[in-house]
Amino acid sequence: MNKANITILREDVEKKFLPLVRMPGRYIGGEVNQITKDLSQMQLRVALCFPDTYEIGMSNTGLGIIYHVVNSLNFACAERVFTPWIDAQEIMREKKLPLYTLESFAKVSDFDILGFSLSTELCPTNILLTLDLAGIPLRSKQRKESDPLVIAGGQFSNCAEPIADFIDIFLLGEGEEIAVELLECLRLHKQNDSTREEILLDVARRFEWAYVPSLYEFEYDGDKIKSFTSKYPDLRTKFKTAVVKDFDNAPVPEKPIVPFTEAIHERVSIEVMRGCPGSCRFCQASYCRRPLRYRSVDNIVETAIKNYEATAFDTVSLLSLSTSDYPWLSELIDKLNEYFKPRNVGISLPSLRVDKQLELVPKMATSVRKSGLTIAVESASESLRVMMNKPVTNKNLFKAIRAAYEAGFQRVKLYFMAGFPGETLEDIKAIVDLAYDVAKLRKEVTGQLASVTAAVSWLIPKPHTPMGWYGQRSQEYFLEVKKTILTRKRELKAKCVKFNFHKLEQSLLETIIARGDRRLGKVIEDAYYAGAKFDLWSEAFNFEIWQKAFADNNLDMNALAQRSYSLDETLPWQHLGGPEKEYLVRHYNKAQEVLSSREK
Repeated sequence: MNKANITILREDVEKKFLPLVRMPGRYIGGEVNQITKDLSQMQLRVALCFPDTYEIGMSNTGLGIIYHVVNSLNFACAERVFTPWIDAQEIMREKKLPLYTLESFAKVSDFDILGFSLSTELCPTNILLTLDLAGIPLRSKQRKESDPLVIAGGQFSNCAEPIADFIDIFLLGEGEEIAVELLECLRLHKQNDSTREEILLDVARRFEWAYVPSLYEFEYDGDKIKSFTSKYPDLRTKFKTAVVKDFDNAPVPEKPIVPFTEAIHERVSIEVMRGCPGSCRFCQASYCRRPLRYRSVDNIVETAIKNYEATAFDTVSLLSLSTSDYPWLSELIDKLNEYFKPRNVGISLPSLRVDKQLELVPKMATSVRKSGLTIAVESASESLRVMMNKPVTNKNLFKAIRAAYEAGFQRVKLYFMAGFPGETLEDIKAIVDLAYDVAKLRKEVTGQLASVTAAVSWLIPKPHTPMGWYGQRSQEYFLEVKKTILTRKRELKAKCVKFNFHKLEQSLLETIIARGDRRLGKVIEDAYYAGAKFDLWSEAFNFEIWQKAFADNNLDMNALAQRSYSLDETLPWQHLGGPEKEYLVRHYNKAQEVLSSREK
């Protein structure tokens, strides 16, 4: 971390690059509310990257919060960088133009830190692509003293052994406070001209939420992990997830950046709480984002007003894992409505849990966007919901939806998952029946069928959840599920119900990477060099590349995804924060009890 000068590429970008790309708004910066500091006066310079397109990254609330936190420090600055789309990559390589930040058009490799926000297991090749375009060696062991420290945080960090060889430091948990602690530490090291090795060792010793993978080793016995050890006897081998205890006073941007190119979610977005009162046994977030904490009504309203005045967005979105469980939801929407309704600004609620609190929402329909209601049902089987610790009854579901129709909602989007342990094809047929019943229910209220969209995803057994020990169902089973659903829809003549299915191959890859160990790093690197990138995008995802990469490394994709772990073996992710094993085992055993009762 001995940077002195930083290269500004504005002239080259404006002359050689921007005139040639299809969507220059992604790459020009200069938006309303962006923060630009004098880089030459900053002790630490941080390039913050969301490894996807500008529109996706600018919709990420976490990136905006860290951008605000870092730029609030008088000794540090944060500038944004996103992974260029395919046409832009080709032009940058042809023109030998390195990756740059949007605020200053500064060369990313000249920054002290390149920080990645990791939200999905399908981002690894984009991480490598970003490093490559920036001119930074892909593997941490290849980096020189002059290269930036590559740091990663976000949900994927809690199960990120497959990309351990490419990241210098993983930050586990919520970043608002630990980012400041880490930067204070790194500032002192830069002042003292510490070596890269000295920095990494001190960070590993100092912080229980910082994982430096290069300081640890695995020993394997076939497909199992035999041991996980540190290279130094004083280093911890179990890490904790950082938690912001005083969430009500946690930093939040008052002036979000207004994108030039339309973002996926272009609205005022405010977290109303963190954590979830439920513990759905398939949901990694509900187990890793503990405990439950709330932001006060007055704080939310004040922040919403400041954000609106700084952006003029026409929607306020109330974010959390389960917004309907926010204890003062009715009061909050009343107060928001008092200010925003005269300004024609709507209130948006994310996917809602089906329980008695959902019945409150239609009563507030004068202020909530009514075009569509989104509900995560997960399964049409009540007993499977009990197994997954989501004990929602169909009676309550239909009661809530009827109330929504009576309040003026016209469309419903339902989220289902297929592939749960103990699931049968009769359970799958019931998905179609339930969705069709939801559509017909509106006819009882208004005389017209509702338009229902049912999204069906394939269960991915997530680390740090009770489902993490189970293997994924086979691809053949999922194909049979899709066939069964479409056949049942034709039998019912349910034209008012539309089914969308996630891509099977992407779910397979996501499962493998989510539950994989460090040996997958070579597969990911091989896939990248063979052309894999933007694996979340159907138009870019190339499954054949991944099939060859796994085959070349003598690994069977289906066997990896379908493998079940025993309760007594070492898991590839168990050292990376998350709840205690005993707690997860209790939930696992309770799920097994429900499955046993279904079989009788």
